[in-house]
Amino acid sequence: MTDPGCHLWWPDALGSPPHDAPWTPIRTPAFQRREHHTTGLHRLPGRVPDWAEDLFRVARATFIADKYARRHHTPDRWTRRITLSVPMTEHGRWQRPDVLDHLATLLQTLTGDFWTLDLRPLKGGHAQEAMIAPDEKRASEVALFSGGLDSLSWAATRARADDSRPLLLVMFHEINLKSLQRGVYAAATHRSTRPVSLLWMDQRPNGDGTGQRLEPSSRTRGLLYAAGAVRAATAHGVRTVHIPENGQVALNPPLTAARSAALSTRSVHPATLHRLNAVLDAVSDPGTGIRVVNPWALRTKGEVCRQALDAGLHPCHLEATLSCGRPPTRRKGRPPLANCGLCFPCLVRRSGLLHASGTDGTPYERSPWSDSLSPDRLTDWRALEHWLRTSYTPADLLTDTPLPPGTDREQAFDVITRGREELAGLWSAAAREASPRQHTT
Repeated sequence: MTDPGCHLWWPDALGSPPHDAPWTPIRTPAFQRREHHTTGLHRLPGRVPDWAEDLFRVARATFIADKYARRHHTPDRWTRRITLSVPMTEHGRWQRPDVLDHLATLLQTLTGDFWTLDLRPLKGGHAQEAMIAPDEKRASEVALFSGGLDSLSWAATRARADDSRPLLLVMFHEINLKSLQRGVYAAATHRSTRPVSLLWMDQRPNGDGTGQRLEPSSRTRGLLYAAGAVRAATAHGVRTVHIPENGQVALNPPLTAARSAALSTRSVHPATLHRLNAVLDAVSDPGTGIRVVNPWALRTKGEVCRQALDAGLHPCHLEATLSCGRPPTRRKGRPPLANCGLCFPCLVRRSGLLHASGTDGTPYERSPWSDSLSPDRLTDWRALEHWLRTSYTPADLLTDTPLPPGTDREQAFDVITRGREELAGLWSAAAREASPRQHTT
């Protein structure tokens, strides 16, 4: 039996379905935050071009489609067929075959699904009036800021740059972690030598009305964040958006064959940024192109942590950040901790802090080498052990998600090699930690 897939559409002001088919609407209440707080121009200093509004709309629609289309309903419990209809102001630009190809390939790279995009003309829309601010109020730099180690390190570094114009940090709310994110922002700016402003965006999804749990995987979240930052950058007249992510996690080589391609996160992979930049090049106005770049692409986690210390941060600032892929505070009845200590992002975090400062005082929920845990909680730790005991070659770097043209493969491989050395250091430290316990039991 052929999987019919999901047909989802984002209504325009007139609210008419795109075609005669079983389409499920994605309405504005799909997000918990009111529309005006998200797309209103009251927090931006200038006009947002129509193409940037279109990009943000399609990213929001994609994010909700990703949550509404449950993977467990598919034959292989992963790969979905999603048809998504979104109204676009600059319909002619987005209908070009090269743009549709770049966008569909970008989504497939991120999620591992088959996407069919129906980008139709927006009907009944109206342009918002922008509040034009003087040039000195406009940022000269824009960066995503998550409350994690990598974004903290970049923000702290750029906050001390010799620049009289503001640094704009675009932050998206993490569920149950808003106070932590504010604390990390305070740490990033406490020694700032230039103005730093924060644009806070809340894009938490609501349920779809079925009463069922939303799809837990969310591979399109990175695209949503990037599109929101691009939108803000256009209003400030900034042509580069920084998405700070250490190179070893950006490349994110699978620890096992079962984690290949989109089964591992690819939100800042060079291929993802290449496809997104191709979309930006194709739809933006001539001569006003904007690019999305990863400033930490050639740094390991430990090197990024060291950069943060060099920027004047204390180790306690680094230890108060968020790295976890499954924060305990999001689980009902769990302690209000930001990092579980067991998932792969937490293991990379541990290795980076250990490499940079020789210690890690982060209050983790558990440690894989010191607690009696069920096998399912040790999945990432055992996968890391297997990966570190297996040789890693330049060919392995290319077999999962191909690198885009122009990428220096030797530098990319060197980042992974240095990252493996940091992770091996964590493994050795874990063995020393566990050894005295074994002798006393």
